[in-house]
Amino acid sequence: MRSYLFVPGDSEKKLERALSAGADALIVDLEDSVAPGEKARGREVAAAFLARAAEQEGGPRLYVRVNALDTDLIGADLDAVMPAGPAGIVLPKASGGQDVAHLAAMVAVREAEYALPDGATAILAIATETARGVFALGTYGGSSHRLRGLAWGGEDLSADIGAEANRDAAGAYTEPYRLVRALALMGAAAAEVDAIDAVHTTFRDLDALAAECREARRDGFVAKLAIHPAQVPVINEAFTPSSDEIARARAIVSAFEANPGAGVVAIDGEMIDMPHLKRARRVLARAG
Repeated sequence: MRSYLFVPGDSEKKLERALSAGADALIVDLEDSVAPGEKARGREVAAAFLARAAEQEGGPRLYVRVNALDTDLIGADLDAVMPAGPAGIVLPKASGGQDVAHLAAMVAVREAEYALPDGATAILAIATETARGVFALGTYGGSSHRLRGLAWGGEDLSADIGAEANRDAAGAYTEPYRLVRALALMGAAAAEVDAIDAVHTTFRDLDALAAECREARRDGFVAKLAIHPAQVPVINEAFTPSSDEIARARAIVSAFEANPGAGVVAIDGEMIDMPHLKRARRVLARAG
């Protein structure tokens, strides 16, 4: 999974168009992109779309961003979309592993109620939208077998902490958000789930997006959130290993397989040890 494209859950036109955007996953959004007065209609539109899309083969995985646990909306959101069997639920404003465990219990009840396979519904948590969530980034490990990834974001966080902006004049994240980004990466690694990079809100600046993707992949993120279909090809290219990277990863794995008792092997004059092997396996997993 490289790209997750947010799509407003109350827009039939945008939902249908998003199916051909090339994203690995669509996030049908019932939270921020649906106005308070349109929540009920948004659920109806989203549920109908999920049911139609589920009949098609070879399309993107379908996730749904529900409203936060501290609202009175999440139960109705789940009741509307779970009968269609979405691939996963995206939890906004997560405040730690206990929130994931809470959502997992709610999902499990509905899987049983709607005769869905037990454990089939994954969870992605957006883990840095509040200061409280930032301080809980180390609590996701073992919270639920459903948890597949942690995403970070700085838009809601800026409002929560009272910041005037989250980027400087050059477009780079300011210090508080660089810190949060790094902590989210560590939190995902500690929980052994995917680290998913934040949205790039200036969606017409694809060069800046590409640069941000390269930096994210360099640092350990494996995917990125998108808010516009035009961003998807850029994200997919950035997070897809090149043929040279795949070839080198295969060479590293093969060298260790040929020397099963070795802790270090030599390839092209370079000493390669276990951290290199671990990275190589990750490259091959992404390529697959």
